[in-house]
Formats: sequence, C-alpha cells, structure tokens
Amino acid sequence: MLTITRKLEFDAGHRIPDHKSQCRNLHGHRYTLEITLVGKVIEVEGSSDNGMIMDFSDIKTLAKQHLVDVWDHAFLVYEKDMPVRDFLASLPDHKTVVIDRIPTVENLARTAFDILNAAYKDAYGTGLHLQKLVLHETPNCWAEVTAD
Repeated sequence: MLTITRKLEFDAGHRIPDHKSQCRNLHGHRYTLEITLVGKVIEVEGSSDNGMIMDFSDIKTLAKQHLVDVWDHAFLVYEKDMPVRDFLASLPDHKTVVIDRIPTVENLARTAFDILNAAYKDAYGTGLHLQKLVLHETPNCWAEVTAD
C-alpha cells in the first residue's frame, strides 16, 4: 500500500470539564495534524497531478477549508459545558467551536477524522480516502484514528 502524509498545525483552546487535574481549566495547545491518504497514483500524461496520489497543496487546501481554519485560534468546547459556553458567548465575536464530545485529544481526533474523511473521499475517482489521522496535542501526546 502506498500512502502520502501531510502535516499541518493550528492553535486552539479547550478544557476537560470533569478532569481530576489541571486539564479541567481553560488552556490551549499547539496541535499538529497528520493526514495520511491512500489512493491510486494518477497516471494522466500532461496532468499537473501525474504520478501523485494527490498534490500536497490540494491536501492542505481541503484540510484548511474543512478543519484547520475552522479550529485555528478557536476555543473547542463540549456542547454540555454550559458554564464555559455561556462565558464564551458573552465575549463579542469570540471564535468558538461547539462539539458533541468532550474535547479530549481522542475525541478531537475522531471528530477531525469524520470531517476530513468526507472532504477527501474519492476526490479524483481513484479510490482516494483518508487512511489515518494523527492529532498531536503536545510533542509527547497524541491520538491516532485509522480507517476500518
């Protein structure tokens, strides 16, 4: 199997409401996102993408459009975390992303996988799909989601 991977970074805040330690407080991370795609190599003479699974700049463009630009410099808040949601709503023009899961790195990785899986699925008619997504919360801690 031949895969390609593109790495992007973004900054975001979150909190884990019921955590036993400091992660229950509002804080942020410099997240690193690794997107691994699988698909047939394009073999079309004269095509800009000839010899590629997908152009790395196109991977970046789709990731930024569907996820990175949405989450970058946003506060990622759990939909049931009403004290924080109410506080964020009181801030004029605050960039808040409400998600249906507690924003642990595991849940953020699953959410990101779902979003990007739809964005990349068979973009070229070559069976292109998201094979794996890795989301680093810190340089030493991350979650991985792999397609079934």
